[in-house]
Amino acid sequence: MAAIVDFEVRLPSGHADVRDMQQASGLALAEILEITHAERFPVLDEYETAWELAAEAAGTVLKRSGVPPTDVDLVLYAGSGEWDRPFWSPAAKVAAELGIERAHCFEVSNFCNAAMTAVQLAADKITLGRARHALVLIGDRLSQLVDYHDPESKVLFNFGDAPAAVLVGRDGPLELLHSQMRTEPEWADYYSGDIEDDRIVMRRRGHRRGLGDAYLRNFVELTNDTLSTLDLAPADVRYFLINQGDRNMHERVLGALGVPAQRSVFNYHRYGHMGGSDPFLALAELMDEGRLAPGDVVLVASSGMGFSWGVTALRRR
Repeated sequence: MAAIVDFEVRLPSGHADVRDMQQASGLALAEILEITHAERFPVLDEYETAWELAAEAAGTVLKRSGVPPTDVDLVLYAGSGEWDRPFWSPAAKVAAELGIERAHCFEVSNFCNAAMTAVQLAADKITLGRARHALVLIGDRLSQLVDYHDPESKVLFNFGDAPAAVLVGRDGPLELLHSQMRTEPEWADYYSGDIEDDRIVMRRRGHRRGLGDAYLRNFVELTNDTLSTLDLAPADVRYFLINQGDRNMHERVLGALGVPAQRSVFNYHRYGHMGGSDPFLALAELMDEGRLAPGDVVLVASSGMGFSWGVTALRRR
């Protein structure tokens, strides 16, 4: 059985401010705060790159865990596919920086669901005995793809940046019990990017009803399927974490599952939406505060444009 050996999240030095968004978009401040729930949150500044912060996080994880670079057989760089440079492998670049010379390095593009997808790919390799350790890097730069001048993009205004590194191996404090994921491809064109003034921006293609229902349905079904597979009841889950950028949807999912808010983590007021790093910020908080005891089960619900959904079960060793 594979496990998360260690992980580290790095917050960039820049900040997005709702007053700047208000000035650019012309929207009321209260309307923006309904999306962001925070007046300021971390984003990459003009001179920062996601891959460098992810590499720093990975270096910290390797040093802290005592795993030498020669024992890393797989390096996965997870995100939206819009990296710091076009037509380029950030996974290979980070491996070169860390002295990882014989690993297979590649990218996993599944948007905000990519991090947990990459963790599951790594776990599969390790469980099959085809890798000793895998390094999953989370390196999106989502804030740089948001057009604050476009009022129609306001649902994206809470996108921040938090590069991270997750080391997966056979032994670690968070055992990877199970993961299930699915995609509803009819939503593939709901969001896509445009090249404008030498940058890529995310655009919603019109407005279509039903995405909220799809979120609720998929999260609930995948959670119930995961619990059934593991022969667990909702009461057996200590915490239910979610990387959804919409606090209202977060609360709706908990309500549908009968999970009280006290058994989740809400960080919207501090970080906005950090994409694939959201659950790792929450996990770090739980572990740093000693709120996870041996045997505790944590479910991580993840989602991404496209649209994909997943539920991953972890157990504290």
